[in-house]
Amino acid sequence: MKLSEKQTEYLESNARSIAQSKFEPSLKPFAIYYEDKVVGFLMFNTKKEELDGYWVFRIMIDENFQGKGIGKAATKLMISEMSKLPDAEKIVVGYHPENREAHHLYASLGFIDNGDRFGKEMAVIKYISK
Repeated sequence: MKLSEKQTEYLESNARSIAQSKFEPSLKPFAIYYEDKVVGFLMFNTKKEELDGYWVFRIMIDENFQGKGIGKAATKLMISEMSKLPDAEKIVVGYHPENREAHHLYASLGFIDNGDRFGKEMAVIKYISK
């Protein structure tokens, strides 16, 4: 799986994320399938962190499968799973402000920008209603 050249500026490699999950058991990695082919990767933390929320660590879709709604469908499933975590009130994701695709995706799913920044990334929040 690969990203467009521009997108590689915004995301760590999947290999690095998978390795990280081996040392941090609270990180849960998942493959994203389209039909019978792996076309993406996502990972989230099952332990609350900054902003008292559960964080999305990675989500990516291979450049050849972008624009088909796969990322949005996978993110919706991820939100559903993360909402089941203990005291889940917020899901947080950080991304580079120039990553327009990420901005569009998260805004379309109800993530809100409250102005939180962590280094070069902005953090947006999805509030979970129970």
